[in-house]
Amino acid sequence: MKSGKTQVFAGLVKCADCGWSMSYAERKYKTCSTGFFNCSQFRKLGKVGERCSAHYIRYDTLYAYVLARLQDWIYQAHTDEKVLLNRLLKTSDKEAAKAYKKQSAELAKAEKRKIEVDRLFVKLYEDWSSGRITEYNFKMLSQKYQTEQQELVEKIDKLKSELAAEKQTTANAEKWIALIKQYSEPTELTAEMLNTLIEKIVIHEATKDPDGTKTQEIEIFYRFVGKID
Repeated sequence: MKSGKTQVFAGLVKCADCGWSMSYAERKYKTCSTGFFNCSQFRKLGKVGERCSAHYIRYDTLYAYVLARLQDWIYQAHTDEKVLLNRLLKTSDKEAAKAYKKQSAELAKAEKRKIEVDRLFVKLYEDWSSGRITEYNFKMLSQKYQTEQQELVEKIDKLKSELAAEKQTTANAEKWIALIKQYSEPTELTAEMLNTLIEKIVIHEATKDPDGTKTQEIEIFYRFVGKID
């Protein structure tokens, strides 16, 4: 059962146990009805022993929670984008800059040494060809330079990958902030907003605390940056 209201979550709500999309349904009472999402694969998977349960979440509970989280992120994006970016990157600007500077320096040093070793290897060959060094020394030094060359190549590739990954992480965070800044003080959810900002919403089974209250975990995975709550 779907309506324009429930379509805002279409395809986004997933079961934490089996990973399948949760389906929308309603319980009708004499004076009202209550909407909820439950695991659509519970009966099917239960027969083959898969991990799953008949857990559900009320529509109004989910709606209020997701709206509150987006309102908070949107507020942060508009009031202090720099702080939000730092939070997404899980590090301060100073620490990130320091790490990036250190990796860049190591890369430059490794690339410079690689050029030197290549030059030394060429000179070694010339010395051996002209008889200025013995065959024994040539083989010994040749093996030493070849080993160092291989180590430097691996180090350079590793540092380049780390720097590229760091740049991509920053780019993704900036991209998500740019998307979320398109919205300002939303009072309701729309399918367009949710599909722009959210990749999926994972619903866990509620657990009962010692005092009898129930707690239910809701994980929101945002586009480009993943889970940040």
